[in-house]
Amino acid sequence: MPHSRASLQDTERLAAALAECLPALERALERRVAQDFEHPKPPEGQLALLRYVARHEGATVREAADALLMRPNNVSALVSQLTDAGLLERRRDTADKRVARLYPTPRARRELTEVRRLRGAHLAGALHLLTDGEMDALGSAVGALTSLARHLHPAAR
Repeated sequence: MPHSRASLQDTERLAAALAECLPALERALERRVAQDFEHPKPPEGQLALLRYVARHEGATVREAADALLMRPNNVSALVSQLTDAGLLERRRDTADKRVARLYPTPRARRELTEVRRLRGAHLAGALHLLTDGEMDALGSAVGALTSLARHLHPAAR
């Protein structure tokens, strides 16, 4: 496991800056997307579940909860909301009728695609305003941030 040569004070300063910056970046991006999204934009928790289910069709509530670091009862509530909204389907497992499998509806797929497109467009627009040095720094940081996320996610351990 690699060890950093950074001092404890430098590490704590960087941790505090990341803890402040990353959520602010996500909130700013979500606000921009919400302004341009033609439908009522689902809350981020619902979007996170829809994104997960779109990538893992047939997942169970427990699997989604584990992957999203949420409580199963909270995910179950989100499933009910999304099902009522016509964005998610629950289907009984063919082998075990007690298990429900989750699937995005065609409408959910279209809306997720639009949200993804808007997020990408807003990020690309903002990235075009950065200097070459800032772009290089972000390019280098993506791998480190991905690694950091893996270290923070309990399933990665």
